[in-house]
Amino acid sequence: MRQVNFTLIFVICLAVVLFAIENTQLVSIKVVNGVQLTAPLSIELIITLGIGAVLAWVFSVWTTVQELFVTREALQAREVEIESLQSDLERYKAELEEQRLLLPSQATVTSDAVSVATLSEPTAKTVIPRSEPESAILTPPPSELVPD
Repeated sequence: MRQVNFTLIFVICLAVVLFAIENTQLVSIKVVNGVQLTAPLSIELIITLGIGAVLAWVFSVWTTVQELFVTREALQAREVEIESLQSDLERYKAELEEQRLLLPSQATVTSDAVSVATLSEPTAKTVIPRSEPESAILTPPPSELVPD
């Protein structure tokens, strides 16, 4: 994009220089009532283009400053929202921890064995050591599944 801008500015400046070389006659300009300037047309044109360039630059800076203020306000609003969400997250974590403490503990599950109820005896439990991965499904032996 910079190359396009440079090329465009170069072409405009070249056109102004060529116009200034061809138009050297004196021209008078009335600035306000009673004030009149007389100078070659090329000089007046260059001064006018310079004033226009400065005004365009000032407008660009003003627009950038306005966008900066809008962006800063949006950033502050997002910071407030982030802080609110973080406090909600901490509150939810505390509530979850309280609910975990209120859950009944499982007395039948130990660190070395898993209790599995058999179908033949509803109150009896079989303890099977953990030699398989934890994701494996433990089932009673087939002899216990068939009723006698």
